[in-house]
Amino acid sequence: MRRALELATQGVGRAHPNPAVGAVLVKNGRAVGSAFHVYDQRDHAEIAALRRAGGRARHATLYVNLEPCCHTGRTGPCTDRIIAAGVTRVVAAMRDPNPQVAGQGLAQLRRAGIQVTTGIHEQDALRLNEDFARWIRTGLPLVTLKAALTLDGQIAMCPGRATPITGEASLAEVQRMRHAADALLTGIGTVLSDDPRLTDRTGLPRRRKLLRAVVDSRLRLPLRSKLVKFAESDVVLFTLASAHSAKAQLLEQAGIEVFRVRPRGGHVDLREVIRELGRRQILNVLLEAGAALNGAALLAGIVDKMVLFYAPKIMGTRGVPLAQVPSWWFPKARPLSHVVLRDLDADFSVEGYVRDVYRDYRTRRKN
Repeated sequence: MRRALELATQGVGRAHPNPAVGAVLVKNGRAVGSAFHVYDQRDHAEIAALRRAGGRARHATLYVNLEPCCHTGRTGPCTDRIIAAGVTRVVAAMRDPNPQVAGQGLAQLRRAGIQVTTGIHEQDALRLNEDFARWIRTGLPLVTLKAALTLDGQIAMCPGRATPITGEASLAEVQRMRHAADALLTGIGTVLSDDPRLTDRTGLPRRRKLLRAVVDSRLRLPLRSKLVKFAESDVVLFTLASAHSAKAQLLEQAGIEVFRVRPRGGHVDLREVIRELGRRQILNVLLEAGAALNGAALLAGIVDKMVLFYAPKIMGTRGVPLAQVPSWWFPKARPLSHVVLRDLDADFSVEGYVRDVYRDYRTRRKN
């Protein structure tokens, strides 16, 4: 199962909007076929592994990090092929959160006389496909708020001024997170102060370019900014301004998509932004923003997870906090759950969940 999970991670950035899945067929103590899913290659991991195993799949055990599907989508049911190949045992780390499957695939295998085992390395499997689980149930992406802070909780020395805080190990982890994301969401304030490119610089293969989404209510994005200069149909501005204005037309001529959303309290409706990203088959959104947008995102309830990178530094009282929120928010805020601390050379990270994506979202996705 560890090998199946390792294979599945090779599909990160290449499997969405499908889940990341790895499969290993074992016979007489030896692997006879293995594969991971790549969306553009169509075949699910189980089918690719069966093809590589050929006749050796008969009486073999299939290890897979996600329950095999039993419905017809872009491909036929994996369960039918597993049964036909003569596999005698299936070990699945977790049930498929897709309401079209949700235990039915495992039940079909059992009815065919195949021994089924579940729950092996389940927590690792759940974590790997938490974004798929969020999206397939609700049509909304998993939103992770990421920030770099000093020990006293400051993200910059002053508003509008970029402040390097964390070290190389933390920056490398951020790039890994960007690679796993389908979209990066930021605010115009961050763009104006940092002039970032907001790209995935891991060099690892990905099926779609990282969508760079900017909340820019008044279309203040400079035409000479790096986002505009390096736009390749992968930058979208969510705005309150007219998409027919002169500035909007100039931006669109430069390859920037201008998407008008309705206001909420005089600001861009972040819930509508997330709904639109979900409609675009964006499963995983990384929020890299300043205090204003971080606070607005928390108040809007769109944040599912937080990853905070701390450097062993003290800035003092004049810095910029992680999030601008009113005083009434803290007593009502839920503490992060499933918190994990990691060492990153001199830095450390704190990762936790605002809500449990498997427990707190049970509504079916609207088609």
